[in-house]
Amino acid sequence: MAEPLVEVIEVWKAFDAGDVLRGVSLALTRGETFVVMGGSGSGKTVLLRLIAGLLRPDRGQIRLFGRNIEHLPEEELLPLRKRMGYVFQGAALFDSLTVYENVAYALREHTSLDEASIRERVVHFLSQVGLNEDVLALLPAELSGGMRKRVGIARALVNQPEVMLFDEPTTGLDPTNAKLVGELISQVHVGVCDTAIVVTHDLDLTRTVADRVAILIEGRFAVVGPLNAVLGSSDPAVQAFLAGEAR
Repeated sequence: MAEPLVEVIEVWKAFDAGDVLRGVSLALTRGETFVVMGGSGSGKTVLLRLIAGLLRPDRGQIRLFGRNIEHLPEEELLPLRKRMGYVFQGAALFDSLTVYENVAYALREHTSLDEASIRERVVHFLSQVGLNEDVLALLPAELSGGMRKRVGIARALVNQPEVMLFDEPTTGLDPTNAKLVGELISQVHVGVCDTAIVVTHDLDLTRTVADRVAILIEGRFAVVGPLNAVLGSSDPAVQAFLAGEAR
């Protein structure tokens, strides 16, 4: 069996208010979309930031592409992090930069591509998320919420990552735009980057994109498995969470 691209092994993380994650484990294999569901404040984003090396676990191990990262210095972590794309909850675009400059930023920082090649790649990946060259000169403030999310996805894709990390990609969007973002993640999975971790509380998004699902309750995974098995779980806490999100 192929080695997981991402592996989280008995990870614990606490902040001043107490334990957020309490012995969480997962393994992401190439070609799957793994969805982590949980309520607000359940630790979903903390888990994603640990996987990206933006936080360090208190206990446990995190392996990216076969390497343990929990004690790696930043200079050794950076090449592994470049192999992942991270879509932040609020898109996290630079307000003072145009769409073109936002998407081109990582290429200018981390590659030796000339400007013509950078433009070609920026235009290509914006087209992958359904945006044309008309948006290149716009500032983030001139975009709708759904467009900002799509630009954030294009920026994460532009370095052609092996794994995508999505942090609450439909938060703040109306149902129509949330549906479009879910369909876009599915299209990206098929055509651009076939491996992803998505953290969300959005049950409709989960139904659209998930191969496997884990539900995070009180710092632990209450259930992990294929979508239908998780939706049919007899665990009362799981059913209570799903009933709340389905309303």
